[in-house]
Amino acid sequence: MEALTLGLLLLAAVLASSLIDQIIPRVSLPLIQIAIGLVIAVVAGGEIEVTLDPDLFLVLFIAPLLYDEAKHADKQALWRERKPVLSLAIGLVVATTLVIGFVLNAFVPSIPLAAAFALGAALGPTDAVAVSSLAKQVDIPERQASMLKGELLLNDASGIVSFQFAIAAVITGSFSLAHAGVDFLVEFVGGLLLGIVLGLLGNGVVKRARSIGVENTNFHVLFEVLIPFLIYLVANVCHVSGVIAVVVAGLINVTSPKGVIGPSVSRMNIVSGSVWHVLTYALNGIVFVLLGTQLPLAMQDTWENVRIANSTLILLVFGLTFLLLFTRFVWVTAMDLIHVRRVDKRRFTKQDIRSALITTFSGAKGTITLSIMFSIPMYSYYGPPNVPFPQRELLIFLACGVIVCTLLLATFVVPLLAPARDRGEDELRRINRDAATTLDIMRNVIEMLTAQQTKENHVETQAVIRSYNDRVARIKENNGIEDELNVKLRLQALEWEYERAMELMERGVVSGVVAYRYLGRLEQVMTLLAHGKGHGSLKRWNGRLRALWHRGVRTILRELPGNGPMAEQTEEMRWLQTATRTYAIEHLEAAVASSQVPTEDAATLLMEYQRSVAALHTARPTVAAVIKVDDRTDDIKRKAYAYELEQIQEAYEEERLSRTHAARMRESVQLMQMDLEDTV
Repeated sequence: MEALTLGLLLLAAVLASSLIDQIIPRVSLPLIQIAIGLVIAVVAGGEIEVTLDPDLFLVLFIAPLLYDEAKHADKQALWRERKPVLSLAIGLVVATTLVIGFVLNAFVPSIPLAAAFALGAALGPTDAVAVSSLAKQVDIPERQASMLKGELLLNDASGIVSFQFAIAAVITGSFSLAHAGVDFLVEFVGGLLLGIVLGLLGNGVVKRARSIGVENTNFHVLFEVLIPFLIYLVANVCHVSGVIAVVVAGLINVTSPKGVIGPSVSRMNIVSGSVWHVLTYALNGIVFVLLGTQLPLAMQDTWENVRIANSTLILLVFGLTFLLLFTRFVWVTAMDLIHVRRVDKRRFTKQDIRSALITTFSGAKGTITLSIMFSIPMYSYYGPPNVPFPQRELLIFLACGVIVCTLLLATFVVPLLAPARDRGEDELRRINRDAATTLDIMRNVIEMLTAQQTKENHVETQAVIRSYNDRVARIKENNGIEDELNVKLRLQALEWEYERAMELMERGVVSGVVAYRYLGRLEQVMTLLAHGKGHGSLKRWNGRLRALWHRGVRTILRELPGNGPMAEQTEEMRWLQTATRTYAIEHLEAAVASSQVPTEDAATLLMEYQRSVAALHTARPTVAAVIKVDDRTDDIKRKAYAYELEQIQEAYEEERLSRTHAARMRESVQLMQMDLEDTV
């Protein structure tokens, strides 16, 4: 019951942090969660103490978090920036481990060198949540953002492996650099190979399950949630790095087969994304809240330790933070200097130094660091039984202090170095390009539907086209694209109506008075649209004179309201409206099919005309007819969605759509496919 109560309390704290984050968006979410943990610790009077088995903590928190990070990693950006990413993820982690280890051991000899190395390794990984929070507030340059994302994925693995070797050295009392190097290589390469094998095996299981008709969402999502835990445990049994194996399996993306599109896959992806989003959010939040709850307890024991002064503790925290950031800055600056001279072939400028500072301060520590430190065993196996791990509380105190300092610096210093989150010229061009391409795709679908329209499916096709016009309107609104009225096209449609009315009048199909009244109404609308400029007024006056000539003044007067059967005139007017608007519809459909005018403008106007014609008809369809229409509408939607997916893929391959925007568009279409099949 105590564990259950603690778990519910932590989840409630994470839930509260999400609300506060909406109210105070400028403060990073990890800081809010740490503050809530502090409040809980103060209220509980320091009675909350969490002791987890190190292996349990790694598999419970780190394995799923790393798997999800790897699963959503941008593989193309990761490969493009592979050299700086590997330099930060491996080289910088090793350098940080060595620098902090030697310096800390020199200033605090009571901390063994291996234990100091363990702290340095734990402080190597950056925090994904902190980096994401920064990305929402400031405009981190594209190259720096790609490097940070790749670093936070891979340096978790290198930091954890380094930490495990350092801890092993502490608890066994022996360390051999050659032996550790061989073991590291075996664990790294073994974890890499095992991750590939298990990832491909998982892919095979998923494909086999689908081949025999297992499309159950619950099965696939639960299998994916189980994957990181299984891989980590199997890797431990095989004595290779479970962290590396989990990362590789995440990059392979076990349960999302490539090239498979369908309602069941769409439903699975949507549910899986939601499950993983909630799971990782809860795990990250729980770890930060735990940090807040453990800060008073961890600091109290160390703070009350008379063997080390409190001022020394504060200086150690600040000194380690400075040393950590200084090492990172020197490494990043050297790396950027090489990149500037070899790749860009230019001089190193102040802007490059500023970018290096942004990368330096953006490397805040958090979830992984705290998880690693919590996994330090209580006792060492070296020496007499039940010998406490040397300076465990002090190491955790220092780690907690550095985490808080780096989070504060990332939250308040990076915004001073990087501009506020704004759409720069490059990003605006990308967004405008994506929006324009999306509109082109919508237009292509509308043109395809218009071209395949027949008398039998006319109503259903127009209903689907109407939905695409609505999506076009939303895209324009969301991207700030002006959706001005196409006056020229509307005037042209009215001219078509005018021509048809004149033709029917001259042929004697309609009476002169009805035609005269209707022509006058059309002229009034055209004058309003033209803002009183009187375009085509001579033509319209000529039309009125011809109407008078055809019927004569006496006939016109005899047919005016009050001098003739009003019901007949009303019915004739309705017939004339139907005839002229149908004539305009035919021309608009031809304009849409030939792409002579903006497709969405013509299609929107076409919808208006069709609605007006439908309103002029009083006949109501039967229930059977409605069902038949719905079935045909669903078939047309299926064709439209399939064609839209083809257009999205084609635009992405031609680099007219960014990878992220293309993925979002595919997910949107797949969601509509799922909804169409009524499988929500």
